[in-house]
Amino acid sequence: MTTSRAAEPQAPDTALAREATQLVRDTTSDLIYHHSRRVYFFGSLQGRNRDLGYDPELLYIGAMFHDLGLNEEFRTSGRRFEVDSAEEAKRFLQSHDVPPDSIRRVWTAIALHTTPGIPEFMEPEVALVTAGVEYDVLGIGYDDVSEADRAAITALHPRPDFKRRILAAFTEGIRPKPETTFGNVKADVLERFVPGFERGDFVDTVLDSPWKE
Repeated sequence: MTTSRAAEPQAPDTALAREATQLVRDTTSDLIYHHSRRVYFFGSLQGRNRDLGYDPELLYIGAMFHDLGLNEEFRTSGRRFEVDSAEEAKRFLQSHDVPPDSIRRVWTAIALHTTPGIPEFMEPEVALVTAGVEYDVLGIGYDDVSEADRAAITALHPRPDFKRRILAAFTEGIRPKPETTFGNVKADVLERFVPGFERGDFVDTVLDSPWKE
């Protein structure tokens, strides 16, 4: 009896995709590089599962740039790391004369990738960047991808001690700008790993607003 094996995962073979790969390889850690590649592969498989038509190149750019804002040079930006990541992707795409609507899709996909409950109802590229992130980081839809496909992807892009290391990367990337976690999931990260962090409270913000009533 033979055991079925998944084909080796393939990224889009375009000049734009190759340049994006090199840029991310050169400017991020192995952890973020391998994670970003897995996000593309898992996101594309979820696109197939959901019968979504999408632009592989745009999905790839979104996946590759989605965590670039965790880099040290963005830690004093005062902006959410997702926005810093999206802005870097936007600059990259604009420098290659990519059409504005395509840039908008990639920007939105990256900016919303930690905002659950919204991307899945948007354009396929937006939905699938989040699906890839949720699969790789949270294990959402774990059984939607075959064991053979998981093995092929993680053989190409391993995830040693990934849970601990990605949480450490999140912590270091946003520790200097804790105010950017208000109302989003990264507040959970700082609450767990940064002593003295106090998360913003939406109810207190409403009650303490300058309005008299």
